[in-house]
Amino acid sequence: MMKQSILYTIVAFIGFSVLTQRGFAQKKLSEQLTLTAMEKLFQDTTLLKGAKGPKWTYDMGVVLEGAAAVWRNTGDGRYFKYIQSSMDAYLDKEGNIATYKPEDFNIDNIKNGRSLLLLYKVTGQQKYLLAATKLYDQLQKQPRTREGGFWHKKIYPNQMWLDGLYMGEPFYAEYAKLMKKDAAFDDIAKQFILMEKNSRDAKTGLLYHGYDESKTEQWADKITGRSPNFWARAMGWYIMALVDVLDNFPADHPQRKELLAILNRTATAVVKYQDPKSGVWFDILDMPTRRGNYLESSASSMFVYGLAKGIRKGWLASSFMAAANKGYTGLKKEFVEQAGTERINLTKTVSVSGLGGKPKYRDGSFDYYISEKVITNDPKGVGAFICAAAEMEINQLPKPGKGLTVTIDNFFNNEYMVGPTGDKIPFHYLWEEDDNNGFSLFGKMFNDAGVKTNTLKVAPTTVNLKGSNIYIIVDPDTEKETAKPNYMNAEHAKQIADWVKAGGVLVLLLNDAGNCEISKFNVLPETFGIHFNEDSRNKVQGMNFEQGAIKIPEGNVIFKTAKKVYIKEISTLVAKSPAVSALADKRDVIVATAKYGKGTVFAVGDPWFYNEYIDGRKLPAEFENFKATNDLVNWLIKQVPGKK
Repeated sequence: MMKQSILYTIVAFIGFSVLTQRGFAQKKLSEQLTLTAMEKLFQDTTLLKGAKGPKWTYDMGVVLEGAAAVWRNTGDGRYFKYIQSSMDAYLDKEGNIATYKPEDFNIDNIKNGRSLLLLYKVTGQQKYLLAATKLYDQLQKQPRTREGGFWHKKIYPNQMWLDGLYMGEPFYAEYAKLMKKDAAFDDIAKQFILMEKNSRDAKTGLLYHGYDESKTEQWADKITGRSPNFWARAMGWYIMALVDVLDNFPADHPQRKELLAILNRTATAVVKYQDPKSGVWFDILDMPTRRGNYLESSASSMFVYGLAKGIRKGWLASSFMAAANKGYTGLKKEFVEQAGTERINLTKTVSVSGLGGKPKYRDGSFDYYISEKVITNDPKGVGAFICAAAEMEINQLPKPGKGLTVTIDNFFNNEYMVGPTGDKIPFHYLWEEDDNNGFSLFGKMFNDAGVKTNTLKVAPTTVNLKGSNIYIIVDPDTEKETAKPNYMNAEHAKQIADWVKAGGVLVLLLNDAGNCEISKFNVLPETFGIHFNEDSRNKVQGMNFEQGAIKIPEGNVIFKTAKKVYIKEISTLVAKSPAVSALADKRDVIVATAKYGKGTVFAVGDPWFYNEYIDGRKLPAEFENFKATNDLVNWLIKQVPGKK
């Protein structure tokens, strides 16, 4: 039977490799494992029935983190819908969470708050923010050590575990940023600092799994309070927590430098204990040769994720990439098996490991850790691998825009809305917006191609545009949208035109008549032979998406992969020399481009690269707006002098 199993694995991997080499396996590994998770994990959550239904569980939240990364990487709305349906199974309209008990003060229960915040930011539905606020309220009342560290659970008094940093802090930071709880960042930094101070081993640089301030727990060292061993997944949770918290931690906070230092110390220790042969990590990090120890997939995935993301964000030196690459190669070799067409399984994940508890007391010994079950497709491993694969897939993308900066205008388009805290916040076509109106996915595509994103809130000049290679002006305001709009004028147009002439790439994304100021704005595009007509083409009634369909002919120089896109309510264009039509439909010019000096201009009468029409949640799959946006990003980069 064992021989049969080995033979099947070899055949499956040969088949998997052949499929990949021939190009039949279209989906990347992050997608393939997400699809496995969607089909096999947590199926009962859609059938929640009273107290006997599935529990509110953190391991689902780890899988959903992976699904969110895959959704952003692909623009495939199925992955977002999976996140939404998973959370909706627990929530009512008031944001009450079925089976969640705040009085347990279990920090694991905070984890899924990240999915709730994503759903709120994208959909604007209040139930998600209400539910997230209940989790935030738990943190405000969470019991603490005398030094101020969160207890892992009420049933584990005085104890901090590495796991708890991942379960609580990324949500805490994201909620604090959204709701402007500035004082929370002092507290968030404190949790990491205390955990490292109390559990880090000076000799190895590794962190022990847990720490008991009272030093009374059976597993705790009577002098240091530390648990006995370096469990790999515990350190995996810690490095994931660091890179996810830093996304939302203020750039000017005095303790940000300390968090970056902790991340670098943690990454250095992790790499030191990477298995040189396989490239992955053992369950107990510092005992690779001890009998019973084994290579473990969830921790190995977490380390690859933490290293790769840290490098991408500039928090870790690029020298760590060798370890990330070696780790990812090891993940694929040691733990991935084929599970059908465009599906994979993740093997060799320890199902659970903890400290203390009843009825079986977990003493933190080596023998305890290796006694826990090792299984296939454990959600903690699945979620961590998806996150790692999604990061590595970004890393492996070409970076043609490295060293470039794209700037979005927030002067001519200068709208405000009431935010979740009741104050006015900028909105509409901005990089950080995740809702329908935002450019978060557009910005991500630039970032993934190596381009830095920037925002210009004042009138453009040749001086303040000097550091920008690409400048995007979207949907100039009317008085209907902004009380005192900043209108385009001849001087603004001259400044921008001079910047283009020197080699700038200008992108004009207007709107149709009535939804955008066009007549005054035309002074700028007319400099380049482009005129926006004050009309409205492709009026769409309800969900009749075909009324907004534009087919892209073979050989289009800009949109090289997209064949059919959706653009509604367009201001059509007139293109005269030096401008040319770059995309037309039934004699109407939809997209025009122009060469002007050393620079380039791109113009279209609708800002159709925003989230609503590229994130896959609304449009039928035959519309390839996500692909078209990627095509545009790549084309714009190539227009920058020296980037051809």
